[in-house]
Amino acid sequence: MGILEKISEIEKEIARTQKNKATEYHLGLLKAKLAKYRAQLLEGPKSSSAKGEGFDVMKSGDARVALIGFPSVGKSTLLNKLTSTFSESASYEFTTLTCIPGVIEYNGAKIQLLDLPGIIEGAAQGKGRGRQVIAVGRTADVVLMMLDATKGDVQRALLKAELEAVGIRLNARKPNIYFKPKKGGGLHFNATCPLTHVNEKLVQLILHEYKIFNAEVLFREDCTADEFIDVVTGNRVYLPCIYVYNKIDTISIEEVDRIARQSHSIVISCNLDLNLDYLLEKVWEYLALKRVYTKKRGDDPDFSDGLILRSNATIEHVCHIIHRTIVNTFRYALVWKAPDILIRILRAGTSTKFNPQRVGLSHMVNDEDVVQIVKK
Repeated sequence: MGILEKISEIEKEIARTQKNKATEYHLGLLKAKLAKYRAQLLEGPKSSSAKGEGFDVMKSGDARVALIGFPSVGKSTLLNKLTSTFSESASYEFTTLTCIPGVIEYNGAKIQLLDLPGIIEGAAQGKGRGRQVIAVGRTADVVLMMLDATKGDVQRALLKAELEAVGIRLNARKPNIYFKPKKGGGLHFNATCPLTHVNEKLVQLILHEYKIFNAEVLFREDCTADEFIDVVTGNRVYLPCIYVYNKIDTISIEEVDRIARQSHSIVISCNLDLNLDYLLEKVWEYLALKRVYTKKRGDDPDFSDGLILRSNATIEHVCHIIHRTIVNTFRYALVWKAPDILIRILRAGTSTKFNPQRVGLSHMVNDEDVVQIVKK
């Protein structure tokens, strides 16, 4: 029996098993086996045959956004609208057969937008080059899930299931579970909060399925068996996702209002250029990028060319972007924030209490801060 048949049998067994206290251990064991077989499916066959043509493209710019969706939902049209890159779009399915990159220039940042081929149901098992498409999606910073507004919520549920089957968790954070395999000593299980979904026996059964008999496990929150399996597997990717519903010009205004009120959802029309500016704003918000401007002593800040940083960036990251040797001669930094009226209007930098404030390498910067580096 192959891996696909084993996965199918386990999924059927989970579907027909009632969920109650008596079956929770059996279901936990089945879920652990399912996750293990899916991981083996992603690895692919271990053969020495020649490798085919690469599917991924080189990562460039300050961030990467991947367009994932079924065929003929408007991915290539959106790429053409937002970037200067041309991607062929037509009224038939599978117009795009490879990964086509484009660049969005927004707020001084260069955001790489990837137009990926449409995937079909069963992509997690490799149908229609789905495995390659999803592998590229794992490298993105934000996923734009393109959906057809005329199909309701059917496509959303199918795509989310396909991505979760290959270890991509959308709009979720990593479970707060400490897990460390050891060479001996058995299983040390503890929790800092009451657990309602798992217990020590279920954790032990799941670990035995992965041939782990000695480990230290600490639950810092009430997590499910699926979340614990994600921690044990260790290959899960947690990505922010925006559900983009296209073709809203073909449905009623009541349906548009219903879709727009769903969480993490945006309604657009590539045909009529509706709501594309708001889409860019949300992409910027989900990327959580920061703009930091530099200033020389005695000069005005250079607002024409800011430094683009990720969230939780510090002064040390600013130094590395300017030049990698500045940290060795760093003495201190001066950080300015805008006046209060500009903070309210422009949402400018607010990481300091004083203007300027002397800070060290560990100081976290905010969006639109002005920084002056003072060397020894």
